[in-house]
Amino acid sequence: MRIAGLFLLALTAATLAACSDSTGSSGGGHGNAITVSNNSFNPTPDTAAVGIVTFTWSGASNGHNVTWLTGPTTPANSTTMTTGTFQATLALGTYTYHCTIHSGMNGTIVVQ
Repeated sequence: MRIAGLFLLALTAATLAACSDSTGSSGGGHGNAITVSNNSFNPTPDTAAVGIVTFTWSGASNGHNVTWLTGPTTPANSTTMTTGTFQATLALGTYTYHCTIHSGMNGTIVVQ
């Protein structure tokens, strides 16, 4: 019984590590390109120029999506993908988004 409990604890810890809060590997960027990889958006936060922001799935073996929390009404959210791109035209403002599949996988874009 104790071994089963330890196994469950280890499995929970591994799952949480795989879906941990994603702030990307940098402290922020300055551009209109965001990479979606396994359990992270990079860079985030991102400072972008007015116009098209492109999300590119790169090496993601898990499916991820871009779902706006505070974002444009058009385009709608992306589909769940492992490869490809998703583009959104953004005006001035701050936009937040997340992946609905992986809790804690969040991002922010500040358009200046």
